[in-house]
Amino acid sequence: MKRFLFVILSIFALLIGAYPLIYVFVEHKNTFLGSKSLEVLQNLIWKIAFFAHIIFGGISLFIGWRQFGSQFRNKYLKTHRVIGKLYVAAVLISSVSAIYMGVYANGGIVSCVGFVCLGIIWLITTLAAVVYITKGNIVKHQQFMVYSYACTFAAVTLRIWFPILKSITQDPDNSYIAVAWLCWLPNLLVAYLINKKNGVAN
Repeated sequence: MKRFLFVILSIFALLIGAYPLIYVFVEHKNTFLGSKSLEVLQNLIWKIAFFAHIIFGGISLFIGWRQFGSQFRNKYLKTHRVIGKLYVAAVLISSVSAIYMGVYANGGIVSCVGFVCLGIIWLITTLAAVVYITKGNIVKHQQFMVYSYACTFAAVTLRIWFPILKSITQDPDNSYIAVAWLCWLPNLLVAYLINKKNGVAN
């Protein structure tokens, strides 16, 4: 079962990690950008932040799943470190961009706070993981990387929760507001349970 869940996680990570490619092949009015106001779309800083967020967020999602599993780490330690550095760099760019974008989130103050909190926690947990590995604390490093990737995986859970809630409630606006929190809070709970099971939770 554990291997099966890992395979499912990997498939979702690869598929959604490649999601930014749709902006190459699909007209922007038919994407998320179609839901934004003209004022926001004309904001150059927002557009730079948006593409930085989806490109580097996609990279972090696409490569981050491979970091888990002791067999891979032990066998390919140098590769693990290279992927780790790429992951951290991608998250730093994407999370900072996400915090800025969160201020302009659809759904008002509730969704705004939800997405900004996600960006901040994503940034902090990733930086904490880096600090602990530089100090040689592998257990804490692993713990915070689990939390970090739980935030990264919000890109997947958002795309699962939103259509489900929209289908049930027939209310896309309020569904999106709820998803601003649902896409990451349950993920962090699962991360906590994983760390607790592995004996590394606080």
